[in-house]
Amino acid sequence: QVQLVESGGGLVQAGGFLRLSCAASGRTFGSYTIAWFRQAPGKEREFVGANTWYGDSTYYADSVKGRFTISRDNAKNTVYLQMNSLKPEDTAVYYCAASRAYHRTTVVVVSEYVYWGQGTQVTVSS
Repeated sequence: QVQLVESGGGLVQAGGFLRLSCAASGRTFGSYTIAWFRQAPGKEREFVGANTWYGDSTYYADSVKGRFTISRDNAKNTVYLQMNSLKPEDTAVYYCAASRAYHRTTVVVVSEYVYWGQGTQVTVSS
């Protein structure tokens, strides 16, 4: 069982930055892939990025590559999403999720994730 709690969302101007945190419970945190997804109003939940077990690999959606960075601190059971050069189209509720998925073709799939946080709102104004 893994419980996830996101924090760090807020309102920021275009071009600004935010850092989201995903704090997890459980002694096996390091053995889970932790991903970030986002969902804008009226749209489906979409993959943002993922960091696989023990930080072996990190994958990003094309829309955020070069602007967003995922990092993991296993000692603190926390994964971070650093978001730079934010755009209005980044506005969404951001969720972190945990899974045993590992390969690049599966870590992007919403249904692979069993554990989800409650989400944190990110709003980017133009």
